[in-house]
Amino acid sequence: MRRRTFIAGFAAAAAPGLLRAAHENGAAEKPVRFGLTPVFLDDHVAFLRVWRQYLESKLSRPVLFIQRGSYREISDMLRQDKLDFAWVCGYPFMRLRRQLRLLAVPLYQGKPLYQSYVIVPSFNTDARSILDLRGQVFAYSDPDSNSGFLYANYRLIELNENPASFFSKAFFTWAHRNVVDAVAAGVARGGSVDGYVWETLQRDSPELTARTRVVEKSPEFGFPPLVARATVAKAEFEAVQQALLAMAGNGEGRALLKQLNLDGFAEGTERLFDGIERMMKVVDRASDAAPA
Repeated sequence: MRRRTFIAGFAAAAAPGLLRAAHENGAAEKPVRFGLTPVFLDDHVAFLRVWRQYLESKLSRPVLFIQRGSYREISDMLRQDKLDFAWVCGYPFMRLRRQLRLLAVPLYQGKPLYQSYVIVPSFNTDARSILDLRGQVFAYSDPDSNSGFLYANYRLIELNENPASFFSKAFFTWAHRNVVDAVAAGVARGGSVDGYVWETLQRDSPELTARTRVVEKSPEFGFPPLVARATVAKAEFEAVQQALLAMAGNGEGRALLKQLNLDGFAEGTERLFDGIERMMKVVDRASDAAPA
């Protein structure tokens, strides 16, 4: 498994007053530990620095962004109390819902919803659906991603196909951007990708998405949420939640949201992820029924 680790350190850039106060109290204040994967913020070091500084100014506490290469690593760190909050996907959230608490849901194009896209290289003018990719090489993003894995498997099962044998080869890229890269380069003849990520790349890197073509779009699902481990203190949970919900209400927050191609954050409800949970159960049953 490819593994990337990125830590946006807080000590050197924290507000001088904050560090001075902590020193006078005899100990550095415990940071808010926030987990991320490359799904959204791969290599956006400058953005993370500004977002960290923004959150620190609202929370009056240091913030530590910790990036790992997969949802599984982030989920494990949440369960082991090595993270306080994280930006995950609706699929692992449904798997771990008793151990996690919904913090906020991003608003994309005015709604807390997004879609999964099936893409092919633009030079492949024949493919019209995932069924046309039988026997081809296919790229997934992450085995715990809804849009980058679960939906494509569910779709094939819905079409009475076996996801395990439908493609000649399938592999994980560990980031949606990497799925688009693989399909654009022809390394994969198809891929399953987060529609929000593809649309954001179309805005920021149109020369890349121009080398791909969308052949299927899923129904809408709850947007990948921000979550907290269940043991986070109530006051800390509410402070971080309010900092996120208020971003759309000030200029600095709106500028950060614009970079993310989001409109804001909402509290959301677990019902947003009912469709993901239904697909998860179908795929699990099919996997359990498959010959050993």
